[in-house]
Amino acid sequence: MSYLSIRGQSGLSNASGNKFTAALALILRVGDPAILVIGALAAYELRFGDLTMPMNYGRLISITLLFGLLVLGTSSLYGSWRGRGLFAESVQLLLKWVVIFGGVLAYSTAVQLTDELSRLWLALWFGLSLAGVVGMRVMARAVAAWVRARGMDVRSAVIVGANPDSQHIADTLRQNPWVGIDVCGWFTTPSDRGTVEGASPLGDITHLGAYVEANHIDQVWIALPMRDEAHISVALNQLQHSTADIKFVPDMFGVHLLNHSVEQVAGLPVINLQQTPLQGGARLLKAIEDRALAGIILLMISPLMLAIAAAVKLSSPGPVFYRQERMSWNNKTFWMLKFRSMPVDAETASGAVWAKAGESRATRTGAFLRKTSLDELPQFINVLLGDMSIVGPRPERPIFVHKFKNEIPAYMKKHMVKAGITGWAQINGWRGSTDLHKRIECDLFYIENWSFWFDIKIIFLTLLKGFVHKNAY
Repeated sequence: MSYLSIRGQSGLSNASGNKFTAALALILRVGDPAILVIGALAAYELRFGDLTMPMNYGRLISITLLFGLLVLGTSSLYGSWRGRGLFAESVQLLLKWVVIFGGVLAYSTAVQLTDELSRLWLALWFGLSLAGVVGMRVMARAVAAWVRARGMDVRSAVIVGANPDSQHIADTLRQNPWVGIDVCGWFTTPSDRGTVEGASPLGDITHLGAYVEANHIDQVWIALPMRDEAHISVALNQLQHSTADIKFVPDMFGVHLLNHSVEQVAGLPVINLQQTPLQGGARLLKAIEDRALAGIILLMISPLMLAIAAAVKLSSPGPVFYRQERMSWNNKTFWMLKFRSMPVDAETASGAVWAKAGESRATRTGAFLRKTSLDELPQFINVLLGDMSIVGPRPERPIFVHKFKNEIPAYMKKHMVKAGITGWAQINGWRGSTDLHKRIECDLFYIENWSFWFDIKIIFLTLLKGFVHKNAY
């Protein structure tokens, strides 16, 4: 029996309980380069008996650290490793270390340092630092196991289907509390011929979506044969607006998989069907990026914001800021801030209106702010509060979200990351009253290809062409 996951679906793993995992991932992300340096110093002490090293040794350590940061920073070592095997991660670390020290030797040869360096020191450095990073992971896993076995940092899960695979999943997760996944129960399908002992029956598959949403379930394990396409489709349709992880566990006897990425969860290989890119250390890195940049930007633009606030106050009676409910990560709503661009009673008679070209409700000052996107500046406060990111899909009002989700395929998937002030769609011109299908395509492209450097690229392009645009109104 083989376990796959089609593409897990997660809004940052539903946020709950992920802080502990994110903290561990950050420790590993910072710890690996630190151990690389400590290993060099320890190896030098063992080889020469002191730490008074020549300049060429120190220079090589510095260059190796920079190269190591580049190699490690582009790897998947710091993603979510809940349930992933230590052996597989150790092998991946070994390969990274071979690449790093291969680069060290190539550099040393290029600058003719090999005759001046101790080969024993290099060997000790390789061995000690590799042992250090593997040992740090052993300790991190031990801490995680202790925490999860006591009911902390636990994810909730339900199973779809009742068959031997379902039973095996439930038994395995129950017998391995260190994984931190609590099976709340199972949903039946018309093709089932059994039950899942030790788990609560939760009804038939038509109640799956409502239960997952009402109980904030983190993971859905679909344990149905591949031939049961109809009920798999029903399950996925039930979850079309959900941001829970979706894991598909089909009966795969005799099927050979080629070039598929398989995640280990308590020894059960699964392929994620859909999953947010922001898990573990990536989530924490994104949060640090947002808070740091938002704080710096707010300090820089504070005189401009004060001037705009005065202009808004003088343009028409009412508050400076306009608060509007928007939907973001995990389908949660928040109050987004903007500089007020319309009279306070602009929507009293009309209700929520989709902004479009030729907008006449704005004040003269407000029209200018909209055209230049300066009305969006207060959203950096939302970023500091944790409601938004600087880069991400633009948030929409709940009334329009509920309209669009049934009209535009995959519309709700944009909520798998936090909403942003700017995004890939905006810098490509898909803003205002433009094609929502194209906008969602850009949002999904961003989610699928997220990286820290992709965020920086979008921010840079926003500075060049993202403020004034023909579709800003």
